[in-house]
Amino acid sequence: MKIRSLSIDGAWEITPQPHGDPRGLFLEWYRFDKLAEVVGHPLELAQANMSVSARGVVRGVHFADVPPGQAKYVTCPRGAVLDVIVDIRVGSPTFGRWDAVRLDDVDRRAVYIGEGLGHGFCALTDDATLTYLCSTTYNPGAEHTVHPLDPDLAIEWPADAPQLSARDDAAPSLAEAMASGLLPVYDTCRAYTETLRQE
Repeated sequence: MKIRSLSIDGAWEITPQPHGDPRGLFLEWYRFDKLAEVVGHPLELAQANMSVSARGVVRGVHFADVPPGQAKYVTCPRGAVLDVIVDIRVGSPTFGRWDAVRLDDVDRRAVYIGEGLGHGFCALTDDATLTYLCSTTYNPGAEHTVHPLDPDLAIEWPADAPQLSARDDAAPSLAEAMASGLLPVYDTCRAYTETLRQE
């Protein structure tokens, strides 16, 4: 298993090592100890989610209030997506920037998205299936979204006509979310992560 930092602090790409023979293959797609070595603390597993999307569907950019936020470990067991991590933490050196990783059923990569970061993806195939390991359970009152087509973010979604949910289509821009006080604060996120390291 190889783990590398992405260009946004708090996000990593994980590439498993497959072992195959004529019967098929085997791989470890998640190792709490290997991840904890780089993140600095274990991922507390509170909920596991799955989504299935048609080609061209864009979901996100979603995030949760910090504390406690919601860290995610995401992989794509069927089909392919472009997974996007957005730094929406006010005061971060990379605020407003994004990074992307192709997740698919060939290389079987995963991404870890730390508390306070925004997350979205675009389905590159029909029936693109994502599984998420989450550090906290769903809390609708603490969940928010930023418009994925915000021109200030300028995310290069690989879809001619992205299909959005009604919620995502009505989401505020990054600037509007910041003005209304919805966005996480970088220093608060770092302080919260430090408490996880001490547990």
